[in-house]
Parts: sequence; C-alpha cells; structure tokens
Amino acid sequence: MSQRPRALISVSDKAGLADFAAGLTALGYELVSTGGTAKHLRDAGLGVVDVATVTGFPEIMGGRVKTLHPKIHGGLLARAGSDDAVMSEQGIDWIALLVVNLYPFEATIAEPDCTREQAIEQIDVGGPAMLRAGAKNHQRVCVVVDPDDYSPVLAALATDDGVGLAQRRRLAQKAFAHTGRYDAAISAYLSAADQQAGETRLPARLELSFDRVETLRYGENPHQQAAFYRAPDAAESSIAMAEQLQGKPLSYNNIADADAALECVKAFATPACVIVKHANPCGVAIASSHANAYEAAFRTDPTSAFGGIIAFNGELSAELAKTILDRQFVEVILATTIGDDARKILAKKKNIRAMQTGPITATPPSLAYKSVAGGLLVQDSDWQQVGSDAFSVASHRKPSETEWHDLMFAWTVVQFVKSNAIVFCRDGATIGVGAGQMSRVISTRIAALKAEQEGLESAGSVLASDAFFPFRDGLDQAATFGIRAVIQPGGSIRDEEVIAAANEHDIAMVFTGERHFRH
Repeated sequence: MSQRPRALISVSDKAGLADFAAGLTALGYELVSTGGTAKHLRDAGLGVVDVATVTGFPEIMGGRVKTLHPKIHGGLLARAGSDDAVMSEQGIDWIALLVVNLYPFEATIAEPDCTREQAIEQIDVGGPAMLRAGAKNHQRVCVVVDPDDYSPVLAALATDDGVGLAQRRRLAQKAFAHTGRYDAAISAYLSAADQQAGETRLPARLELSFDRVETLRYGENPHQQAAFYRAPDAAESSIAMAEQLQGKPLSYNNIADADAALECVKAFATPACVIVKHANPCGVAIASSHANAYEAAFRTDPTSAFGGIIAFNGELSAELAKTILDRQFVEVILATTIGDDARKILAKKKNIRAMQTGPITATPPSLAYKSVAGGLLVQDSDWQQVGSDAFSVASHRKPSETEWHDLMFAWTVVQFVKSNAIVFCRDGATIGVGAGQMSRVISTRIAALKAEQEGLESAGSVLASDAFFPFRDGLDQAATFGIRAVIQPGGSIRDEEVIAAANEHDIAMVFTGERHFRH
C-alpha cells in the first residue's frame, strides 16, 4: 500500500491541469489517473499510476468501465478511524484528493450535427459516481471540479493546515452543483429528443441549472440581495453574453431594462434604436441609419429617455456616441460593436455602461421563467416573426401601403410594451406609448398625451394594441386622436361593434389573431 497521499485525476477539461499536477507531485502526492488524462500528465513529464494498476482490472468496453471498483470508491468513501481495519484488510489505499470534471455533454449536443448516439456516448457514469462519493466524504476528501480552484487548493495544501473544512465544504458544494447541472442537461436533452409533434416541451419535473455571473450590489431596492445568473445555453446576442466595455457594474434594474431594450431591437432587420425606461420602450424607431433611428426614437419621449437604456442593432459610431452624450444622460448603451473611436468618446463619461453584443442572431423559441411565491411559471417565449400573411382586414377600408408598413412596425413594438399596451406610430417610429394600465382606453389616452407633450401629431398615425378591444370605446377614443389605422388581435365577443366603430370613423383595422400580453 502506498504511503504517499494519493490524488485521483480524471478530467475532460485539461486547462491548467499539468501545472496543478506538477504542484501536487512537488508536495509529495502520488498521481493516479485514467486514459487520456494519464497520457496528458505523462506527456508533461509527470509520473502517473494507472487506475487499472490500482484496481487490478483493465479498463474495458472502450473505457466505459474503469473506476467503478471497490478500490476506487473504498478509497474515496472510507472514514478515518472507523474504516481503518477494512482498508488494511482489503488492501485499499486512501484517496485524499479527487480531481474530476465530466464528459463534455453540453458542448457535444450544442454541435448542430450531433447525433443521438454521440450525445448518449457523452453521458458520464464513473465521473459522477466518484464526485458524489468524494463530495459526500468531504470531511476527509478534497474534491476539485473547477480549474479555477487549482491555485487556491494548491496554496492551501502547501500550508501546515492544508485545505480546511470550510474550503472542502465549498468545493463539495461545487461538485454536487457540477453533477446536478450535468444531470439536468441530460434530462432536458432526452426530454426534447423524445418530444413528439404537438407534445408539450414542459416536463413533469423541471431541473434548472444556471451559473452565477456576478453578485449585484442589491436587487430592485437596496434592502434586497441579488445576483445575476447565466443559462448554460444563453444565446450569443443576449444580455447574459454581452461584453461590458466600461462603466460602473450593472445593477439589477440595469440588467432587466437592458434585456428589454436588446430583445426589442433584435426584432428589426433594418437599422433600429430602442430606448427603454423602467422595462418599457419609451421610444423606438427604424431608419436608414442608426443615427436617424436614434433621433426619431428620442423625440418620442425625451423626458423618459433621460437615464434610460439605449440599444442599437448595429455598430455605434463615434459621431452617434457624441450626439447621445451631448444630449442626454444615459445609464447603458448597447450595440453590436463599439469601435475604438466611439470608445474614446464614451470614456469621457466613465460611469456610463457601454456594452457590445456581437452580431445579432435570430433567437430561437425558448422557455421564459417568472417566479411567484412558492413556485415558478414557465412558458414558451413570445417570439413571433411578424408577417401579414395570416392577418385579416376587418374594416371596410383597407390600410394604404404606408399604413401597412407602420402597422407591421407598431405590431412589433407593442410586443415589448407592458400590458395593457397601446402604441402610436408613424413613418417607422413611435410617437406615443401607453403602458401598464388597467384600462386599454387609459393607455390610449396616455399614448396621445405623450405625443402631444412632445409636439408630435397623432392625427394620421397608426395604433397597435397588444390585446383585443373589449368594447368599442377604445376605437372611439382612438378616433378622437386622429388614428387612421389599427392593428389588434381581435377575438372579442363584441368584435362586431368594434368593427362598426372602425367603419364609422373610416379607420382601417387589421386583426392578427394573436395577442401579446406582457406582464
């Protein structure tokens, strides 16, 4: 039996491993390893004992069976004192340190051409078993799954006290989180792979695993603790993956508002600008350039734009950056790219958060989560590629070509406004937004009030409503502000009287057949 402390190493992620293992060797550890990991260590000039030598049994079935053996699990699970006799009797060596991370299942299934057979082959069996054994016995065994922990563990081992109980407990927690996320990814993959056409994507038991990106100063209010977590499958062009180039750390509210702005601006294929305040767009526009889009979006509601979030679906130029800073205070600016010249301009206001997302990619349907007391609401994301093929004109008058363009734009914007949502638009820009009201009529009045306050003419504009008008009073109200075309889901039991109101006021009205509540 070995008299040296033993470290068992078997990893798929070999970043930093050779240096860590060399440090362990210098501290007197005997290295035991498997397959590719053993080769990696030997190539680095380190002495390694094969697991097969320890177990007295060869690795079989293409390496699928190698560590599932009493001499491995006994070495991990044995407790000092109570198990001394059986360890001696069975000739089992103690394992003091376990270094394991699992087969790259998530990376494998992320490949577009990954087959089911390839995915199944990446389901690790021995690794999770060892991790659970070592982490369970963390009072004696130090378990490492994250290469970021190599340096602090090595530093602790070099001291007289070694790795303390508190640190081993933290490492054990990371090990269980590692296997938990792994199992959740496998469960989600198998659930999706077995889904038949028309079946729900929502499993009977939902397993979620998110990685903490950062601890925030506080939540929505200073007395609330908060942190930001990233989903393992986060889209590249998302707030979770965006790169912050400068400015103070993002707050809880910054992240929520920036997400709202980015998701809205991603819905447009032409140059677009979205300005968000308190989770609602207060100005949205498309134009021939991002500078022109910003001008049109800003004029919707300059008052609300102060201290807001500004998002672009393209590059932020130095000239546009200067225009924004000269005109208003802004919390966060997002763009696909921010060049060196623009960064120099933004650096003059060092507290402004500047973020770049990289190229905008189409967001596939995904699940959206909302917490409630004691539970979680889960639904498909409300992602609709806007198209008029399925829409129907309910009124006598059909929209003109210009009105059609504005209706399509307005229908895109209204999806990102809190219910009850009403949006006035003209020439590819919002001129008034009414959001978050208990009455759709009041939201209509607020949209008109916003336009009036900024000297924007609502007469001749179009209106989008995220849900149907339950009574004709909404259309009557819109008519008083000169609205010429309306887009709404339809489906009210009083649709006929709403249609009659549209015809009386010579308003063109389009039914989409789908609503877009956003609570």
